Amino acid sequence: MIERITGHTVLTGLLGSPVSHSISPLMHNESFQQLNLDYVYLAFDVGTENLKTAVEGLKVLGVRGFNCTMPDKNLICEYVDHLSPAAKLIGAANTVVNDNGILTAHNTDGVGYMQAVKDAGFDIIGKKMTLLGAGGAATAICAQAALDGVSAIDVYSIKDQFFDRAINLIDNINATTNCKASLYELPDDTSLRKSLQESAILTNGTSVGMSPNIDNSIINDSSMFHENLIVSDVIYNPAQTKLLKLAKEAGLNTFNGMYMLLYQGAEAFKLWTGQEMPIRIIKEKFFS
Repeated sequence: MIERITGHTVLTGLLGSPVSHSISPLMHNESFQQLNLDYVYLAFDVGTENLKTAVEGLKVLGVRGFNCTMPDKNLICEYVDHLSPAAKLIGAANTVVNDNGILTAHNTDGVGYMQAVKDAGFDIIGKKMTLLGAGGAATAICAQAALDGVSAIDVYSIKDQFFDRAINLIDNINATTNCKASLYELPDDTSLRKSLQESAILTNGTSVGMSPNIDNSIINDSSMFHENLIVSDVIYNPAQTKLLKLAKEAGLNTFNGMYMLLYQGAEAFKLWTGQEMPIRIIKEKFFS
């Protein structure tokens, strides 16, 4: 709960549509209060049609920064002055920092995922990843994993509206990093089985299996796994997707997307304030 607003209170927030369900205001405002920072975080329902006007307004008002969620993550890149390496690779951003009128866009989704991997107790640097999906979350994970030093990434996606953009991402990763990235069209069970046998981790970066469609999974055959494979999902509702249940029943290590959400927010918090989010407290209050 925010106890006071002063003439010095610094504004941060969230742009997207819809945003009323977001946990971000809770975690950020609690963090500001815990660290006694005179900041506030608000959610603004802003779609793509009004995004340019909103960004210009926030810039004039001197907002310190803001998050972007769907459907604004791609378009925001057109309205800022600079892109971080990850945002440039992906062509999408979820965090903007305002330094005296200079706007820099970052993508902390991938940072959040890679920190969640570490938090779960795993090291995938120098190893191979199989990634399902080519939408916003998947491309953020793909770019950050490549930047962090994952040796190879096989991306599997249906031929949807994100597929062509994924081709460009794969080309950029191969041209600018030491990671060997490849893109395959689903369904391709033969290739996917081979990829999984070579991989340290499988990541579902799609919404397949998300509530209410909890009986869906891209992979339904546990014989495709090997005994040391880590299986992860960006979904956190339900906490255990059909994919994670299948992997757990096969005796594999698994984790869901809850801490990716936490750590992407923590990275944005640090970009705005220069301080570390009080992770332990935020975990206990909102992620337990």
